[in-house]
Amino acid sequence: MLITFKSAAGADVIMFGDIAKKLVAILGKDPQDAKGIVTVEQLPDAIARLRAAIDEDKARQAGHAQDDEDEPDPERRGMAAPVSLAQRAWPLLDLLQLSQKEGVPVVWGV
Repeated sequence: MLITFKSAAGADVIMFGDIAKKLVAILGKDPQDAKGIVTVEQLPDAIARLRAAIDEDKARQAGHAQDDEDEPDPERRGMAAPVSLAQRAWPLLDLLQLSQKEGVPVVWGV
């Protein structure tokens, strides 16, 4: 399943359902709702929540990187490395910030 985040301020952001639902929950919305909106009034809080989740994920990765220095796994590096929440969240964060600047909402499932 794909979820498309839309805004008049920027290009659509398309994500697989699992990560999209996780990000919707981070934004403070119900991930089980097929449709949703982040209103202009809700954008500052949604942006702050998403930034906090990105920062937390980066800190967790940095901690794991230090732990893994003793036993690096060559199969989990480069193109085989897992994609982090922080990496997946950046396009949505950009769309939210553009939408805030333009004063328009972000919607999905419509």
